[in-house]
Amino acid sequence: MQATAYTYDPETRNGSVLLDDGTPVPFDAAAFDAGGLRLLRAGQRVRIETAGEDASRRITLVTLQTF
Repeated sequence: MQATAYTYDPETRNGSVLLDDGTPVPFDAAAFDAGGLRLLRAGQRVRIETAGEDASRRITLVTLQTF
């Protein structure tokens, strides 16, 4: 699934993305580390993997979207 990076704290490696419908979804350091990224800037297109449904949805991986 694709999304847009919305927030990112380099100290905690926590942040959030916006889904294409505008829904914000937070991610934790484990999801960030799973993608192998070193930095993330607001506005970057990312690829995410999620687990769960609706209110229990969580991001398990954040990486850059490549074409």
